[in-house]
Amino acid sequence: MTPNTLRRWSWIHKWSSLICTVFMLLLCITGLPLIYHHEIVHALGNDVAAPVMPDDTPRADIDKVIASGMAAYPGKMMMYLSQDKDEPGMWALTLGDSPTDENYKPLLVDARTAQLLPEPPVEGGPFMSLMFHLHVDLYAGLWGKLFLGLMGLLLIVALVSGVVLYAPFMRKLQFGTVRHERSRRVRWLDLHNVLGIVTLVWALVVGSTGMINTWADLLLKVWQNTELAEMTKPYAGLPPVTKLASMQQAITTAQNTAPGMEVGFVAFPGTPFATPHHYGVFMHGDSPLTSRLPKPILIDAQTGVVSASGDLPWYLAALLVSQPLHFGDYGGQALKLLWALLDLATIVVLITGLYLWLKRGRAAAAKPAEQRAREAA
Repeated sequence: MTPNTLRRWSWIHKWSSLICTVFMLLLCITGLPLIYHHEIVHALGNDVAAPVMPDDTPRADIDKVIASGMAAYPGKMMMYLSQDKDEPGMWALTLGDSPTDENYKPLLVDARTAQLLPEPPVEGGPFMSLMFHLHVDLYAGLWGKLFLGLMGLLLIVALVSGVVLYAPFMRKLQFGTVRHERSRRVRWLDLHNVLGIVTLVWALVVGSTGMINTWADLLLKVWQNTELAEMTKPYAGLPPVTKLASMQQAITTAQNTAPGMEVGFVAFPGTPFATPHHYGVFMHGDSPLTSRLPKPILIDAQTGVVSASGDLPWYLAALLVSQPLHFGDYGGQALKLLWALLDLATIVVLITGLYLWLKRGRAAAAKPAEQRAREAA
């Protein structure tokens, strides 16, 4: 590598790293508790579990489940109905003042008795809500997400340029060498390089999936304006539905349309995952992959008849697969532990990188003016 090429890569690595470092530190620190989201919510006593009943206990009519939730808040309307595959004993209801209400009300209803369960805290409680928003959108909505996506792109640039710069030194030193006999700055540089290589693949995976996740709102808009609009063309211009068909009937119809699949969640008319005239019923399989790839079925919200069904487009499929991968939510506790350890190692990489830049800046400032002039020339 020529000196000019080395300088260019060094400049790219320096500035891409510096710009994103503070935000990457924030994302790593807030991401750590999010890896153990369910465990922390349980430890704080903020989770709600359905009463234990025999496995063969019959399930209540879903219309009664919805009626039970709406009776608690008669002034609100249904937005979503969902069921966690790990908690089949209850339905989660989302109510709001409008189909796009951001100040929604989450409720839990027993799937067997249709009785209202204790209300869960929004987003797992104040602490987890704070961690979530700092990690996802900085409390700035779409623009906060897109900004963090840009920081993710800069992280990828910093990682690639770091590999280019570190590769020549691999020929001089054994992998993993930390030169303890040298100065403190050299020791930190070796530690920074070693941990950077160790966490490289993980950081690339988490950085790229995190960047994809920041595009979720935009990708959903693309789907609404293309595939979803095409599927519901016959309903264009019709007035909104005033009387909704039975939800139990709609779900039974969806299950008959996609045999062998289970209901993941249902979007009510007017919400982003449906249309003003349809229920959006999203089915999923039971394998690790198919459980993450819902199959949308649009059901006429007035007649209860299937209007259209199909697979999600590739970009939404990529988004849904990347979300659990970002938090290590694929392989149980072992993968979560690995994600947490690599997250901690990345925090060390970021801190050592910042330290090296500060030390280098102080060393450069301490040089005599004549020496700096000669080096600049």
